[in-house]
Amino acid sequence: MFGTTDLALFVVAGLLLNITPGPDTLYIVGRSTLQGFRAGATAALGIGAGAIVHTVAAAVGLSAVLAASATAFTIVKWLGAAYLVYVGISLLLSRPKEEEKRHLEPAGLRTVFLQGFFTNVLNPKVALFFLAFLPQFVDPAAPSKALALFFLGLVFNFNGTLWNLFVAWSSARVASTFRGAGRFALWFNRAAGGLFVYLGVRLAVSK
Repeated sequence: MFGTTDLALFVVAGLLLNITPGPDTLYIVGRSTLQGFRAGATAALGIGAGAIVHTVAAAVGLSAVLAASATAFTIVKWLGAAYLVYVGISLLLSRPKEEEKRHLEPAGLRTVFLQGFFTNVLNPKVALFFLAFLPQFVDPAAPSKALALFFLGLVFNFNGTLWNLFVAWSSARVASTFRGAGRFALWFNRAAGGLFVYLGVRLAVSK
């Protein structure tokens, strides 16, 4: 579809990344527990808007590189594979730890949205992951690689926003939802890490 390949695997891997707690999740939980679901949902939408920026940047920049030559495509593939393996190993070796709570003051919805937006846009790990993750699900023979990359980014962002809205809803009702889940986080990180290592190896050996 739209020049993509293995879309089901892409969706599963993307959901694992979305569910893995990070700065975005912590911000949504903080706003939801402090100001309720409305603020948490606004934060989630701000983060989604930030992901659109990464999607457009990846689609425009990567499509130009991938269309340039077969050599450029191979270089991007190997760099992406190495980064995915690195992410996977980092997750496999990670240990859950108590995150220091951010001190958030009540703020207007516009401020909450902008803070969520910049939390995502200014996170270099998100940009790197988009650059490494999206290209391996683009068919080398796709007539428009930019369209394929943009479509993948939208799918990833749509699923991620749905998850973030759920996080906002649940944490607004149960402030302790994400407390005391260290053991779950440990095993979840191992499962996600194993998948990302697999994706990196799969990308490296693909033709």
